[in-house]
Amino acid sequence: MLRLALQMLRHRKGTFAATFLALAAGVTVLTVCGVLVESGLRYKGQPQRYAAATAVVAQRDLTITNEMFGETETATLPLPEPGGVPSELVRRLAGVPGVARAVADRSIPAAAADAPEVPAQGHGWGSAALAPYRVVSGAPPRTDGEIAVDARIAEAGRLRPGSAATVVAGGTAHRFTVSGVVDAGETRGVAAALFFTDALAARLDPDPRRVDAVGVLAERGADPAAVLAGVRKVADGAGATAYAGDDRGIAEQPEVGAARDLLVQAGGAFAGYAALIIGFVVAATVGLSVRYRRRDLALLRAIAAAPGQVRALILGETGMLAALAAVVGVPCGLAAARWVGGELVDRGFVPVTYTASGGLLAAPAAVAAVAAVALLSAGIAAQRTAAIRPTEALGEAAVERGLGGQIRVIFGVACLGGGVVLIFVTGGANGQTAMGAAVGMLYTFVLAVALLAPWINRAAAAAAAPVLRLVWRDSGYLAAANLRANARGMVAVLTALVLSVGFGGTVWFLQDNLQRQTVEQSRDGTVAQHALVGGAGLPAAASEDARRIPGVVAATGVRRTSVIVPFMGEGMAVVAQGVDPRGAAETMDLDVTEGSLADLRDGTVAVSSSQAGTSKWEVGGDARFWLGDGTPVTLKVVAVYERGFGFGDVTLSNATLAGHTASGLNDHVLIRTAPGADAGPALAELARAYPASAVTSTDRLTGELAKDLEISAWLNKMLIAVLVGYAVLAAANTLVMAALARTRELSLLRLVGVTTGQAKRMVHAEQATLLGVSIGIGAAIAAVTLSSIVNAIAGQRVPYVPALGWVVIVGGTAALALVATMLPIGRLLRRTRPVEGIGIRE
Repeated sequence: MLRLALQMLRHRKGTFAATFLALAAGVTVLTVCGVLVESGLRYKGQPQRYAAATAVVAQRDLTITNEMFGETETATLPLPEPGGVPSELVRRLAGVPGVARAVADRSIPAAAADAPEVPAQGHGWGSAALAPYRVVSGAPPRTDGEIAVDARIAEAGRLRPGSAATVVAGGTAHRFTVSGVVDAGETRGVAAALFFTDALAARLDPDPRRVDAVGVLAERGADPAAVLAGVRKVADGAGATAYAGDDRGIAEQPEVGAARDLLVQAGGAFAGYAALIIGFVVAATVGLSVRYRRRDLALLRAIAAAPGQVRALILGETGMLAALAAVVGVPCGLAAARWVGGELVDRGFVPVTYTASGGLLAAPAAVAAVAAVALLSAGIAAQRTAAIRPTEALGEAAVERGLGGQIRVIFGVACLGGGVVLIFVTGGANGQTAMGAAVGMLYTFVLAVALLAPWINRAAAAAAAPVLRLVWRDSGYLAAANLRANARGMVAVLTALVLSVGFGGTVWFLQDNLQRQTVEQSRDGTVAQHALVGGAGLPAAASEDARRIPGVVAATGVRRTSVIVPFMGEGMAVVAQGVDPRGAAETMDLDVTEGSLADLRDGTVAVSSSQAGTSKWEVGGDARFWLGDGTPVTLKVVAVYERGFGFGDVTLSNATLAGHTASGLNDHVLIRTAPGADAGPALAELARAYPASAVTSTDRLTGELAKDLEISAWLNKMLIAVLVGYAVLAAANTLVMAALARTRELSLLRLVGVTTGQAKRMVHAEQATLLGVSIGIGAAIAAVTLSSIVNAIAGQRVPYVPALGWVVIVGGTAALALVATMLPIGRLLRRTRPVEGIGIRE
């Protein structure tokens, strides 16, 4: 049967090409998603500043323990802010047998005024021993008035030993004498170093009692395993983690943890979406391929081929196509994954040390998943023909099968009912719960359409028949008759078109709505007209200085951070902000609906309505969560506000965040001036008092936020475009396959007197009806799902839908579907003589 299967592949190229394309594209998409997940699991950064350390003790993640159903479950999340360890740990680690030296490392946000374009970070000179730094000229800093600078800063700022340098650290400008220039060698993604004395670095650190990390240097000849065991014992006792080997990269670059989570979550989530879409598409395409060859299969049964032989033939064909699809799809997927990895680095999603790796697990998994769906679909599709008696086979193949059984109707109606129920669930939920319910609603509706498609097609044909006859006359009559007769044959087309329009219209426009909400809320809620933005952070004194300027009504220091809130037994990072409560209500309007922002102080918190609903927090109650560095807090909720997209879901007092953020400084200061006040010159003078800072309008601040959102939404939109494109391609693929299978039908019509023009108009009428039904159902699903999500998370019943977006999705789908039908139909009508066509595939 395998030999016969190979011959069938050679002589049925059109049908099998369509199936091959669906399988190969599916393997490609799943391979990309799999490589993202596998790369995320493998990615550990690259130790550079800690390259010389045997181990590094730090705290870069948070472990959450939860009791569920009598079992203890743990989840580990990367910390949004680098967690510190007690400085006293340096002495304890130095006493571990085999340890030659334990070195504290403090990372201090800093900027060199002489080379502001070079990203920089301050450290104590002692930490230079942990990295391949070497003094190329001059000497290390010996007094608090001296500093050693990275060669990149020295070159950009034209600095050399003995030069005067201005450095902004701790929000204040300091004057130093350059004692030496150091070279870091070949490093990637590491900020240029500014080395202070260890004593000054401790004073500049916002929390001198803690250090960012402790590097351990082993004695020469010491047993590395024994040293590491001793270090881990001390680290575990302090609630910290000892990183060794490649894991030192995680300790060095805290953003590695977030990047790993992004890769795993994005790849995993979209792999799930892709698997569902590919499952729909592959099952429909393979099933349709078998259906269009049922005359061949019936002939085999008529000449006494056993049912098992027929099934083996079909499974053999599908297996060979899956193997060919793997040969093409896997290399394409690996190449696409490398391109995506480069884009992620260029757009700042992941550090520059990231490279797309893996494929050893992702590629086989993608091939196995697609092949399993294809083989299962082929087996189900062949079951009917293989099971009938040989004497009835040709007669069975000549008659269009019924629409479907009762089980299909029951499951279809159940899915439809489930989608309706999820509408109310989404409307009554908020936050992440609403998002999850809405995604379930989308797929439930699409599954209902796939199951009920035969009846939908027949009902549409009956409803459209009068219009088709009125517009296309005889051709319209034939089109209506064809649609009724071929209601089951067009199931795959209807499902793919509905999926492309429904999925694209929902998920793509959801990104637009989230961006629009964020920008609008930020713009509408920012009452201040000016913002002092600090490149290296701004101290609280900047707000005080701003308030003393004549004409300034209020000034509020703002720092951006994230916190971890409990969610579904684990944790979830949410955007937060710290503010100076004094005058905050005069510079920002969070649209408070309960409580008052005036009550915000140390020990209290204000939360968005979305987060309050998700976490079940109420005004006057307690909110338990973790600050960005992993510190657990229990704060009293004093206000609930609506503008969570624009200002973060959690608003804290800066006093609560003191010592728990990387810089300990404000990102910007919102400044509100009285109407008609001319405070411009004074504000410019204020900016000059804080080097590396500038005064800008809050409108410009919102514009920069919009640009950042567009960058962050790129990954979602790119992956969504791939999935929607796959669904549209599958629809076109199916239409081409259906068109090529109509040779005998069109030849018969022409032999009984139907002209070429009438045949073309008939096909036009059929496609217009099918497209209208598909786009209408897909648009309805998208409208219901999108409006439910936006209403639940933003309180808007009517979502924002850009006109150009709908034109692209609907117009592109319609154009591709029409081209995929009319080109092959036109070719058949031009090149195939009716007398010859009537005998094809007998």
